[in-house]
Amino acid sequence: MSFDRRSRIEQMRNDDRTRDRRTRTVAIVLSAVVVAGLVGFGSYMLLEKSEAKEKKEDGLAQDAKQTEKDDKTLAAEPVEDEKTWDAKKLTRNHVAGAVDYPMKPPVGGDHNQAWMNCDGDVYEKALPDVNAVHSLEHGSVWVTYNDKASGADVEKLAARVGSTPYSLMSPYEGQSGAIMLSAWGKQVTVDSAEDRRVAQFFAKYVQGPQTPEPGAPCTGGLAAPQ
Repeated sequence: MSFDRRSRIEQMRNDDRTRDRRTRTVAIVLSAVVVAGLVGFGSYMLLEKSEAKEKKEDGLAQDAKQTEKDDKTLAAEPVEDEKTWDAKKLTRNHVAGAVDYPMKPPVGGDHNQAWMNCDGDVYEKALPDVNAVHSLEHGSVWVTYNDKASGADVEKLAARVGSTPYSLMSPYEGQSGAIMLSAWGKQVTVDSAEDRRVAQFFAKYVQGPQTPEPGAPCTGGLAAPQ
């Protein structure tokens, strides 16, 4: 093989090695760019999610503060046409049998030792007075309705009760008004779920100052009428 030919072959090999190195270098650089881009995009998305979460949490906190403020405003307002009984005269003995209450639904008095669950519980059947009164003793608001109440009002009231600890709801055919709200020693009759007095009553009397046993549980009692 002549010297010139060997030189050309060696030159070609050198050129191939140079191209290979260049190709590897380009590939490494491109890979680094892609990885950097992915890392940057991932960091951006994490930051976006973090900021979105913070904004959501801030919004929820502001909503909670506004709700608390609104509740305090409502609680400070008198409830028009509200009936009140002297809490000191409402006896609180545990009894085994039925009790003849002077008002329907009852707002206090002797009652059964078992309370109805009142952690936002909505009952489709009527409740025994003696168990529901025990729930009132624990600071719950009892929403009752008869067949004069519209289906839409019943649904709205059920939604409010379902989202409110220390409240319960049930039908009550023996009552005079279409919709009535009762707490220990307190009661009001309304014609609509949209009546402002509904929100007032909840704000004032869910675990309100009228509660004989504040902090007593609203779970662990009866889950269905006996």
